[in-house]
This record gives sequence, C-alpha cells and structure tokens, in this order.
Amino acid sequence: MDYQDTLRHQGLRKRLVDGLQVKGIRDAKVLAAIGKVPRHLFLDSSFIQFAYKDQAFPIGAGQTISQPYTVAFQTLLLQVEPHDKILEVGTGSGYQAAVLIEMGATVYTIERQKELYLKTQALLPQIGYNPKFFYGDGYKGLPTYGPFDKIIVTAGAPIIPPDLVQQLKIGGRMVIPLGPPEKQVMTLVIKTGENEFVKENHGTFVFVPMLKGIVK
Repeated sequence: MDYQDTLRHQGLRKRLVDGLQVKGIRDAKVLAAIGKVPRHLFLDSSFIQFAYKDQAFPIGAGQTISQPYTVAFQTLLLQVEPHDKILEVGTGSGYQAAVLIEMGATVYTIERQKELYLKTQALLPQIGYNPKFFYGDGYKGLPTYGPFDKIIVTAGAPIIPPDLVQQLKIGGRMVIPLGPPEKQVMTLVIKTGENEFVKENHGTFVFVPMLKGIVK
C-alpha cells in the first residue's frame, strides 16, 4: 500500500480543520492532532477522494470511520493530557486512536470484530502509531490494565457498562454515546468516588451499536 501524505493531502486536511473551527471546535490541541493524522490512509482506496470531507464512511465489517467532527467532539470532552492512559472501546479504523496518540496519550484499544482488529493492527504501526491492541468484548473493558485516566466509547451503548466505570480512575472521564440504535446522546461520565459518578449530556449523535461478545 502507498502510505504517502502529499502536499495536496495536507492542504485538504488544513481545510478540514478550518471547517471544524467554523462548526465550533476551538481546542487548539484537538485541531492540531486532526491536522496531523493522515485520514486518507484509514479509508479504502475507493473513498480516498472523500477522506477530508466531514463525513463518516464505511470501513468494512458493517462499521464506519467516524465523521471528523464527531472524533473532534469526543476528544474535546475527554480533555486529553500528555501521558494520559486511555482505553478506547471500538478500535474501528484506528483513526480515533491515532488522534489520541498525536495528543501524547498512551492508548489501549479493544475491538470485537476480528477482521477490523487484524486490519488496524497491521496499518497503524506502519504509519507511526502504536497503541496497545486487544481483541475482545468492549463491555468488559481491560480489567488487568486499568485503571484508566480516560475511557472513550466509539459505538452507541444502551447503558453505561458497569465494568468500564470500575476501570476508570476516580476523577477520570468517560465519553460514551448512550441510547437506542437510531440515535444517542453524547454523555460525559465523571467518576467522583469508588461507586459514584456524575453525567453530563452533550447533544445527539448517531453511532453504530455497541454489541456484546466477539466476532471471529
């Protein structure tokens, strides 16, 4: 595969970042990360001309690469700091993980679809991103690797998975789209005590559903 990141790609990325600013994403660190990650390398070649449009696209296995605005919005709510230990539930294309790594985070990412897990595990290190990859059920998280400073869920969940709350540090933040399959409310969960948390709602979004178990 050709891993080039040309001046044209960089120019299209700059335009994407300008568009995100217009839509209300003002955090300079989030915008800088999106400005660096070569999104065209995460898409099938048939979609490459659309890589820097602010849209979601299919990536196989019934999944999508999230719209850049959604990635930026979730990242903004996480308040990523350098060296944060972040659990990502739903590796997908790997684009969100790459944005978090650009911001200096250590990323643990879990994917239930074997096909996507293998594809992304091969791609990301080739283009300079090295999260810790896991194939498994996102509802269970990664108990042996917690607790985490931050958790990001990139699929629509019907409930807040209790295992994920357990794996969040006190004071930690989890961003999760909550609700039925047709639309979800972007929810920020802040853990305030061993078994206590507060929730904030941040508008409606549409994600693929978060499913239990694994797909071989």
